[in-house]
Amino acid sequence: MRTATYFFIFLNLSLAVFEEPAVYPLPFLVTSLVEVLCLLVFFGRLTHFAKVTLRNVFWKDTKNICIMVAILLSLTDLAIYGVLRIYNVRSIRWSRIVRPIFLINFAESRQIRRAFRSIRNTLPEITYVFLLFMFSLLMFSLMALKLFGERNLQTAEGLPYFKNYLEIVFDLYVLVTTANSPDVMMPAFDFSSWYALFFIAFVIVNTYIFMSLFLAVVYNNYKKHLKV
Repeated sequence: MRTATYFFIFLNLSLAVFEEPAVYPLPFLVTSLVEVLCLLVFFGRLTHFAKVTLRNVFWKDTKNICIMVAILLSLTDLAIYGVLRIYNVRSIRWSRIVRPIFLINFAESRQIRRAFRSIRNTLPEITYVFLLFMFSLLMFSLMALKLFGERNLQTAEGLPYFKNYLEIVFDLYVLVTTANSPDVMMPAFDFSSWYALFFIAFVIVNTYIFMSLFLAVVYNNYKKHLKV
């Protein structure tokens, strides 16, 4: 029973590879039939669990309620999508986001629920570090706006350089990952090589200090809650 449940959960999650837009597209009829089969198996598994569990215990368990709601939402979305497809009306399958619920809430997924519970309990404790990081990012963005916004600099594409505050925040956020380094620095560096110190300081503070601190806090708190 456990192996069959895991197999159909995996099959249901893997439908995203074959549904439009897909990596390996299959006809809608094929994917819809497979999804209905998976939902029937989930409903049968839930019914079986209800037969061997006291009624008041079964209905008080939020995991069972989540599974039933996910099944209803999936069937409703599938029906609406199929009808709209018949009339050539373009739509999206919004119920895909509920598919991981089946992975988490079945009784066999105790270890997965434990991991998710640890993540949930860890989130409030890393909020302060995240807020400090965002404060640092916003302050560096404000300094960048004051330093470069009035220099009339341009990027290699001929666009204004560091003129819009929100765009600066996004560019510096990407710089934390070093994905746009050193391109984001070059217009300012070409104007004056001393401006490189600003970007070096930003990388040291936010990439090397804050990201290391963030990782340490996440790891220590997750390990602490995982042992509980």
